[in-house]
Amino acid sequence: MVQVTIKRDGKLHRETRTFDRKQAASAWAERRETELHEPGALDRLNAVDPTLTQVIDRYIAESKKQIGRTKRQVLRTIKSYDIADMRCSKITSADLISFAQALPVSPQTPQNYLSHLAAIFAIAKPAWGYPLDQQASKDAFVVAKRLGVTAKGGSRDRRPTLEELDRLLEHFGVVKARRPDTIPMQRITCFAIFSTRRQEEITTIRWNDYEKSRVLVRDMKHPGDKVGNNMWCDLTPEASAIVESMPRTASEIFHSRPTRSPRPSLALAKCSALRTCTSMIFATKACRDCSIWAGPYRRSRACPVIEAGPA
Repeated sequence: MVQVTIKRDGKLHRETRTFDRKQAASAWAERRETELHEPGALDRLNAVDPTLTQVIDRYIAESKKQIGRTKRQVLRTIKSYDIADMRCSKITSADLISFAQALPVSPQTPQNYLSHLAAIFAIAKPAWGYPLDQQASKDAFVVAKRLGVTAKGGSRDRRPTLEELDRLLEHFGVVKARRPDTIPMQRITCFAIFSTRRQEEITTIRWNDYEKSRVLVRDMKHPGDKVGNNMWCDLTPEASAIVESMPRTASEIFHSRPTRSPRPSLALAKCSALRTCTSMIFATKACRDCSIWAGPYRRSRACPVIEAGPA
């Protein structure tokens, strides 16, 4: 048995190991003494080195900024992988790449996962003194991109046809007739087309935020920080007509019992064209004059702009 003792600033640090041969013990003691005399060596030994799971939990608990539903779900999923059980000081860019490669998803999703992890890597050391290497996170981004592990979301190259839109709206009409308390997907779908607003924005718009030809969109999506990014957005006459057709039974314009817009039914999802139709509509981004491309949809047979009956 051999023991190494280092005294610094009135404190003792001891390490003990057992070897079969005296030569091996002497070599280890000499090498270890050299390592411990390096600047910062003892500080690193005494530093708090939690697991990634513990850092994620602290990040969520102490963040004063609202953490979105998607980001919270991503962080929760990360905690189910092996990398979450690793100590901060042991996580390298190679570990991050292995984690991204293990995700059974398209390349767009790992990029989101690494982005959310990067926010934690950026503050772990300066905020709490945890030995998470921010450079490892940056290196992982570069390597993942070069290897094709991550990629930006693909752009859509077409919009729903009138036939697809008619079939989609007719389906939602059947659902509404059968279950009157369901969310008014016919009007929401058409409002999405004529207003170019996102699904979450549409379903949270309130009557107090509506002024005939414009609406206040709260927490509008922003690549930096959407919380508090409240913006007034102009509405086309068709979008305003849809709003006016809604009953004022709640604070939200498109109010219903469900908390989220329902997914298309299984029967509807079997049609490959219509399966992506709703996502194409809700993924539209604001343009300078949405009426340029929304114009053809005025001819849809089931559009509530044409048939503006009771909601």
